[in-house]
Amino acid sequence: MTLPDFSTELAALSRGARRIAGVDEVGRGPLAGPVTAAAVVLDPGNIPEGLNDSKKLTARRREALAAWLADHCDHCIVHVGVEEIDRLNIYHAAHLAMCKAVAGLKTAPCLALVDGNRVPRDLSCPGQAIVAGDARCVTIAAASILAKVARDRLMVDLAQQYPGYGWEANAGYATPAHKRALLDLGVTPYHRRSFEPVHNILCKALVANP
Repeated sequence: MTLPDFSTELAALSRGARRIAGVDEVGRGPLAGPVTAAAVVLDPGNIPEGLNDSKKLTARRREALAAWLADHCDHCIVHVGVEEIDRLNIYHAAHLAMCKAVAGLKTAPCLALVDGNRVPRDLSCPGQAIVAGDARCVTIAAASILAKVARDRLMVDLAQQYPGYGWEANAGYATPAHKRALLDLGVTPYHRRSFEPVHNILCKALVANP
């Protein structure tokens, strides 16, 4: 398995960058819950082994790495909730989360390496978009780990408030069990009303109960 490396960061350092943040988000696709972004700055002399795209790690390894990163690195994690997702659309809500995460770092970076093909317009520092960045850049991989662990924990907490949807296992994604629960139990305040499966259920309910 090819792991992400520090080559992109080294190239930026060679061009004069001094403080580089990695930025990633998780949760664009689910029917429920926030979109979550993390920004993190790694110490080039103290990078933990095994950083990788969070989706390629076991839950136990993700948790261990997230704990290390939280203890040793300047980082910020931001949740943007369903109201903003429905108001802005998921694309702009994800970019808002990334901008807030970068702005929330204790010390402003001079460059943000952003997972994806576009730099958020309102980023508070210069940015560089990197497609599949979480599999290529260790700094973005670190951000992906922090974001996923934080969002997964939040969805487990929300599952206690709204049991039956399986959020502790599906993290709000549109699994068959989750979609069945939507039909059986209805829409919660944490469901994204602008997403088609949720929107369709609300429309059917409106027709049935004008």
